[in-house]
Amino acid sequence: MSMAAIHRDDEGSKIGMWLFIFTELLLFGGLFIVYSVYRFKNPVAFHLASHELDVFIGTLNTVILLISSMTVAMSISAVQLGEKRKSLNLLTITIVLAIIFLVNKYFEWSGKFGHGIYPGSEKLLQLGQGEVLFFGLYFAMTGLHALHIIIGVIILMVMLARVMDGRINTGYYVQLENGGLYWHLVDLIWIFLFPLFYLIA
Repeated sequence: MSMAAIHRDDEGSKIGMWLFIFTELLLFGGLFIVYSVYRFKNPVAFHLASHELDVFIGTLNTVILLISSMTVAMSISAVQLGEKRKSLNLLTITIVLAIIFLVNKYFEWSGKFGHGIYPGSEKLLQLGQGEVLFFGLYFAMTGLHALHIIIGVIILMVMLARVMDGRINTGYYVQLENGGLYWHLVDLIWIFLFPLFYLIA
């Protein structure tokens, strides 16, 4: 009976996570549609504004998130195989990579603020409407994504603690799987954000 109850709880937990991911995709999907409409109306302005962004940092952050998705997936496999130490190491690497992403984003945003390019700034308001829209969407969408990264780091730290104390183990790892799904979502969103803002033609 208890095994059946645990099984139902696991399935419910997975379904709940997939529903949450679906709502997040709807949120960002709506933002992507808004971006596409404004880009269609202001193609030249969006093209020129994108040149203000650092493609190297954007590329570096993309690589960082791709590697972090790999390490979190490997940590789940390690738990399933009973390799606790390996799972802990891989989760730690994932968290460190996430923090590096946030540090890079901090310096990137700081550079924009240093040049007077931020929502409501006098310099930005002096530019055309297209540039104002581009940077408004840039700060809103990358800021929302950064918030998801921070939440992801907290989730991964909780998973790290639970693997460490044995609550997540070979027989029970659904929480880690859900944490991994959330992190893959964060990665997927960035894979769309990166080309839209940094590689726009």
